[in-house]
Amino acid sequence: MSNLRNAFAQKKALMAFITCGDPDLEATVSIAKAAVAGGANILELNIPFSDPTAADPVIQQSNVRALKNGVTTDSVFQLVQQLRTELTTPIVVSTYANVVFSYGAERFAAKCKETGIDGILIPDVPFEERQEFLPACEKAGVPLIYMLAVTSRERIRTIALDAKGFLYIMACPGNKEQELKALVSTVKECTDVPCLICLNGTEPARFSAVSKEVDGVTVDVPIVSIIEKEGANAPTQVEGFIRQLTAQL
Repeated sequence: MSNLRNAFAQKKALMAFITCGDPDLEATVSIAKAAVAGGANILELNIPFSDPTAADPVIQQSNVRALKNGVTTDSVFQLVQQLRTELTTPIVVSTYANVVFSYGAERFAAKCKETGIDGILIPDVPFEERQEFLPACEKAGVPLIYMLAVTSRERIRTIALDAKGFLYIMACPGNKEQELKALVSTVKECTDVPCLICLNGTEPARFSAVSKEVDGVTVDVPIVSIIEKEGANAPTQVEGFIRQLTAQL
């Protein structure tokens, strides 16, 4: 069983999103460890990019702060190597196509494998354009994670059938619960690959209702907001916040 599959084996997974280098790389290490201590069983480590147009404004600003700190793709790989001396928790890296292109797709995927990264998420690459990156990921043995939304409609089955690792479902504030349930139901008719949903808000009722339909959840904006507000105190606050969420799963 793969490291990612292990995260879904016994309970619902919770993936914690962290922008590497915000507020600095040393703090990122502490925040990642705190997230795992709080109950996160997947880490999504964001390699910052100068124009993260697919991200929420809160996450965009975290990318700006990280880049001002001089964070590079190689420094993120070094950070992962440091984490791997203590953590076996599955790690997914997320970044934009330009970052991977400039690094070299094969080199990027091979470095992910070398450092112990379990999946690659590139949010600005549509499923139809995956061949720019998929061969490199397959060669390295690191799954390219696909994204789905309610608006995917007739593409849902096609994407689900080709998925590896897990499927990342985006839940927008305007999505109705029944729409998300229908999407998840369609996915589960097609594949046994776990599906994980991203919730930009963490209202208890919505979190609990939607999380029942999937194999895991990921939380991004609330964690980044804590880091922005708390700075050096963020690890303790992130750990406590994630404990509250895992209690609802």
